[in-house]
Amino acid sequence: MPTYIMLTRLTSDGVKTVKDNPSRVQEVNKEVEQLGIKVLSQWATLGEYDFVTVVEAPDEKAMAKLSVVMNETMTAIDAEEFTKSL
Repeated sequence: MPTYIMLTRLTSDGVKTVKDNPSRVQEVNKEVEQLGIKVLSQWATLGEYDFVTVVEAPDEKAMAKLSVVMNETMTAIDAEEFTKSL
């Protein structure tokens, strides 16, 4: 399955939700997985984005559905595979 990177920014309501209910992050990941997208890893980050999440999805249609509710997504290619394809 293709790998994608999601960059997420929390709204002020999202920040409040996570503060009041930290398990909401895991609940969102479960909702993502119900779309057929597997969460591989996730980091909370300091700076422009609040979360960086690496996922596998069956195709771009699945990611398009998810990207409607998430901020930014990018296709990720293993660096070694990338250099072999050049």
